[in-house]
Amino acid sequence: MTATELQDILAQGLACEHLQVVGDGRHWQAVIVCQAFEGLSRIQRHQQVYAALGQRMHTDEVHALSMRTLTPSEWRTQGESGG
Repeated sequence: MTATELQDILAQGLACEHLQVVGDGRHWQAVIVCQAFEGLSRIQRHQQVYAALGQRMHTDEVHALSMRTLTPSEWRTQGESGG
């Protein structure tokens, strides 16, 4: 899987304001900014991302995913600096 393919899968499952995926084909890092994350805990946000991935985590198609999940207001406040 390529970064573009993974980004497309996430974009299909989540209405993202900003989405960036980088990685080596097995280990991925993602910054995901989505209004739907508003009011959710970090765990709930990650659950939404895993739901968008479907079975890909279980089948090892996506081996490891490290993610920053932010609301649009958090993104504007923290930006790319990571807060």
